[in-house]
Amino acid sequence: MSSSLLDQRLAAAARLVEAELERLLADSVLPGEFDRPQRLLAAMRHAVLAGGKRLRPFLVIESAALFGIAPERAVAAAAALELVHCYSLVHDDLPAMDDDDLRRGRPTVHRAYDEATAILVGDALQTLAFEVMGGASHADPAVRAELTVLLARASGLGGMAGGQMLDLAAEGRFDGGTPLALAEAEIRRLQAMKTGALIRFACLAGAVLGRADAARREALVAYGETIGLAFQIADDLIDLEGDAALAGKATGKDAARGKGTLVSLRGADWARDELTRLVAAAAAHLEPFGAAAAALDATARFIAEREV
Repeated sequence: MSSSLLDQRLAAAARLVEAELERLLADSVLPGEFDRPQRLLAAMRHAVLAGGKRLRPFLVIESAALFGIAPERAVAAAAALELVHCYSLVHDDLPAMDDDDLRRGRPTVHRAYDEATAILVGDALQTLAFEVMGGASHADPAVRAELTVLLARASGLGGMAGGQMLDLAAEGRFDGGTPLALAEAEIRRLQAMKTGALIRFACLAGAVLGRADAARREALVAYGETIGLAFQIADDLIDLEGDAALAGKATGKDAARGKGTLVSLRGADWARDELTRLVAAAAAHLEPFGAAAAALDATARFIAEREV
């Protein structure tokens, strides 16, 4: 698939997901809610409705399409995942975490509003995500339950949140301020949890929505793990070499903090070679799906070559 055709598919999925997120963050008070405080709702919208490629929901939609699931039937699960991702960014930007002023070229939530509001935004986005996944992601309650449990595992103690804790520890937050000298295996584990877990879930979610057999689930999990690693390596290259204005956020922060990454450990040339290898590995994992997986194959290349 050409890059221009992939861009069209990304844009179409982003529009669908954006409309769903707009609907979920509307003013109307739902049954069982008392009110929707306007400051909190406005800050949630600031965090979520900021554009972007919507890569994770796109992966849900494209993975589900392999099993004949129309985008409109996958969008609720895709939006739930995006809500978790956005919550994680709001909390990750806080002064106690990465202390960032910009996200997607706009002030971060704690800068546009305040820290207390940003904390509550993250709380509310996370709980809304599980409300959507548990209530609207699929007609079959067993599928909804499985998706909800899998998302919780991907985003919690043994996934994203656990990876964020390992990342803070690696910066030396808890042992006198000295960054830890992590071995390559430790860096890979940290990154598989902090960044890779939600990307892996996105690909698996499509298989769950499509009631895929074990072999096809495993193929998509392997693909998700591969592109999750590629995403993180590309992100680390952007932090090392990228333009902050183009990236829409500060760059060079990992090196300034002495943070261990595969790029800092092995070098930029190794990272570019590894990205080439990962793109080929991703394609191999998609072989059971044939031409139907052309968009996912092109997505692996997009991830490896991105500059933002």
